[in-house]
Amino acid sequence: MINVIIADDHTLVRQGIRALIEKSPDIRIIGEASDGQQAVELCASLKPDVLVIDIVMPRLNGIQAIQRMREEKITTRGVILSMYSDESIIRQALLKGARGYVLKQAVAEELLIAIRAAVRDETFLSPAVSSILVESTLQGRLLGEARDAFDELTLREREV
Repeated sequence: MINVIIADDHTLVRQGIRALIEKSPDIRIIGEASDGQQAVELCASLKPDVLVIDIVMPRLNGIQAIQRMREEKITTRGVILSMYSDESIIRQALLKGARGYVLKQAVAEELLIAIRAAVRDETFLSPAVSSILVESTLQGRLLGEARDAFDELTLREREV
């Protein structure tokens, strides 16, 4: 059984997420938080497998909460559930330790996949999020940004 805490500052959204997750027989909700600080405290005390958290929240935002859990050695894995698809926000969330990033307009199954992936210590991104990151990476390479010395090597040089 995968234990999950939901963190969102809107009660109605938390209830909707709970209803969605509770349909899955292998996942159960063990707590809810209405702000980032409360989410960190609940994760420290209840030790869930996964925290599903929104980004924009009072006290600590979702990214700060995930970073705080990492700093405090809380082993709960964070999955961001957000309406924001801005590349810089996505990258920041992943760099701070998020194991998943799911857009709120995604199909419901994506959140369940992200939770299960996080438990396996894998990273899941909504297909739309993956597209944003890939497009950004390709654009940077086409413009000569983010060039890596490895990219300049010939096939033979790479073999060596």
